[in-house]
Amino acid sequence: MLRQVLCRGLCQTLSHQGLSSRRGGSTLDWNGKVSEIKKKIQSALPGRAWDPLYDTSHLPPEHTDVVIVGGGVLGLSVAYWLKKLEKQRGAIRVLVVERDCTYSQASTTLSVGGIRQQFSLPENIQLSLFSVNFLRNINEYLAVVDGPPLNLQFNPSGYLFLASEADAAIMESGVKVQRQEGAKVCLMSPEQLRNKFPWINTEGVALASYGLEGEGWFDPWCLLLGLRRKVQSMGVLFCQGEVTRVIYSANCMENIGGEEVILKRIHEVHVKMDHSLEYQPVECAIVINAAGAWSGQIAELAGIGDGAPGTLQGTKLPVEPRKRYVYQWHCPQGPGLETPLIADTSGAYFRREGLGNNYIGGCSPSEEEEPDPENLKVDHAFFQEKVWPHLTQRIPAFGTLKVRSSWAGYYDYNTFDQNGVVGPHPLVVNMYFATGFSGHGLQQAPAVGRAVAEMVLEGSFQTINLSAFLFSRFYLGEKVPEANII
Repeated sequence: MLRQVLCRGLCQTLSHQGLSSRRGGSTLDWNGKVSEIKKKIQSALPGRAWDPLYDTSHLPPEHTDVVIVGGGVLGLSVAYWLKKLEKQRGAIRVLVVERDCTYSQASTTLSVGGIRQQFSLPENIQLSLFSVNFLRNINEYLAVVDGPPLNLQFNPSGYLFLASEADAAIMESGVKVQRQEGAKVCLMSPEQLRNKFPWINTEGVALASYGLEGEGWFDPWCLLLGLRRKVQSMGVLFCQGEVTRVIYSANCMENIGGEEVILKRIHEVHVKMDHSLEYQPVECAIVINAAGAWSGQIAELAGIGDGAPGTLQGTKLPVEPRKRYVYQWHCPQGPGLETPLIADTSGAYFRREGLGNNYIGGCSPSEEEEPDPENLKVDHAFFQEKVWPHLTQRIPAFGTLKVRSSWAGYYDYNTFDQNGVVGPHPLVVNMYFATGFSGHGLQQAPAVGRAVAEMVLEGSFQTINLSAFLFSRFYLGEKVPEANII
């Protein structure tokens, strides 16, 4: 009866309105519109599923506990550990906002996938030791029901750093620290180097350090997809969009010295939907800035750095995009399967790629030669002029190499001391950072994610003390430089 009344009423309404092809559309077009209207009415009848007039399934939720800006491995790692460490299952609602869900320009997928413990800072060594253990047991951490096991294709060939006479003492003291932290690293003289790797020209090399365990390279894409699959199974929500606005309140207070400070608290972020002018406000309690090379822009949206120069309020997040080239080449007479990732005295590096005498590598430019990060176009002349000469000097067989492909990616480059920024902002009290690792964020992501989650949930670092990486060091001028940046 209800169905007949609705359909009869609909026909009468259309008849009274006198709608026909003379009103500007064909009868065929109008019949199609009537058909759609009937479908909407039918969907509202008892026993039918309701089909809303406007689909909002693509929008993020209006409320969540934690918004993570950036869906690369660092952001996903934070999401994983927040859910892993929550006291009660489902207690924390987490939303990850990623503007490029294809990850076509993500630092994660464009990296060379290396992991090492040969750093100069104890914190970086500890982070990588934790992370390599995570990778070794990846399927214990990231397994999902009915999902295939992950295969990171980890190649444990190690890292080999070469040092000139001028840098030998720094390398020696660095290896001492690495061993103290539990890393398996040995020093090699030029003669030992020639005996183990006879294809290396040791001219200009005074000392070498070689990772014996827990170093090599793996598939970054596999780790990314594994983390994403796992956190989705844990209830984390994803949204393809871009955070374009941050709404916060500000309260003026005095510190112990009587100085006026302004404390800010974020209440919501606005997420602009992909390929649309539409945006969704999302109320939240915590914001994690894991936006990589663009994390400085997210910090500015929260009012970070908008005060007077020289004050904490006026201290900006010193993270910016830096473009780095990676080249792939083929060389039939090149080094064999035992080849480690080699970091030359010149700054050039390379590693094997697969089994067919293919290699990938590059070199970080000098400060004066930094390329424009506006796009990811590759400068092929850079290889010819700045990379190849160093490669052939160190590995004579590379004189006959042929470049087959190349790409560019971004470092989330910390211009202050090239080290990560981890933990809360001192004035924007509910924004936390996981950014600025300047090229080693991928390999340290599992440990950094846990550190940030611990700070959010417990108020302090529990597993690894990363107090040296807090934001406050930028205002205090306390650099923690890392000597081994590739």
